[in-house]
Amino acid sequence: MTDTDASRRNFVTGAGVVAAAAAVAPVLAQAQTPKPVEAATTPAAAAYPKPPFQAQSQPWPGLASKMNPRPDHGEQSYKGSGRLAGKRALITGGDSGIGRAAAIAYAREGADVAINYLPAEEPDAREVVALIRAAGRKAVAIPGDLRDEAFCQKLVARAAQELGGLDILVNNAARQQTKPAIGDISSADFDATMKTNVYAPFWLTKAAVARMGAGGVIVNTSSEQAGDPSADLVDYALTRAAVLNFTKSMAKQLAPKGIRVNAVAPGPFWTPLQVSGGATMEKLQSFGSTAPLARPGQPAEIAGLYVAAADPLLSYSTGQIFGSTGGNGQPA
Repeated sequence: MTDTDASRRNFVTGAGVVAAAAAVAPVLAQAQTPKPVEAATTPAAAAYPKPPFQAQSQPWPGLASKMNPRPDHGEQSYKGSGRLAGKRALITGGDSGIGRAAAIAYAREGADVAINYLPAEEPDAREVVALIRAAGRKAVAIPGDLRDEAFCQKLVARAAQELGGLDILVNNAARQQTKPAIGDISSADFDATMKTNVYAPFWLTKAAVARMGAGGVIVNTSSEQAGDPSADLVDYALTRAAVLNFTKSMAKQLAPKGIRVNAVAPGPFWTPLQVSGGATMEKLQSFGSTAPLARPGQPAEIAGLYVAAADPLLSYSTGQIFGSTGGNGQPA
């Protein structure tokens, strides 16, 4: 065989391979390329509101619907993919802020959702119920004060009854009131914060565990305040550290039962906590400015972590702390 014949044969063979590849490529592309996903409408990071913010205040516990700017809870942007399909979740503080964002995300991920809130928060709660139902999921609204142990027990029982069981408990509701000095924190204030932020998660977890089977998940809301407390949030920061410890302890206790326990630790987020006594007016107007991202987070930006904390695909994750602090780090 001459060099010319060999070159001609190599060319023909190579051309055949190329032609075959070209013929197969569309088939492979069709088999391997996922279907286009509807684009989310989440604003670019630069589009989220930055300080300075308008001076504003509301009586406790505050309404998201009256805030300026109004928080983004993912109403228009969150797109689900069935990660929590068939799950049944109870979310405290589900009317506004981070709890509302979690409720929207859970519903769009396929879960039926019960939310708890204070009676004064009914206007916000009605909006959340409508959003859950718009996602095609069952919504249960249960107003009441978590500082009452008997109510906490009834809350879990009713949620489980109306949802047909309970797979996920999100202990999110919290009380935060700024006080410049320890002498300004009355025993009544301290008691209210402790009962809302520590006693209630304890009572609710105790009641939920009795109804959960293997695969159940408890998600607690802590805070960057657990590891880097502010001078004017002594009682609140104390409770967030307690929740972090509670999460790690319960994760170990419940692992043999197949129940996972995780926590989410937010940094500065734009919620009614801030405008209803949780921050001084000076701090409110510059809220989030000390974070590396130079702004507060929007609830929509943390919803995904609550989904991840409960996602069955993350079945090896328990006792974990999912942080979202705009670059400030997270408590260990």
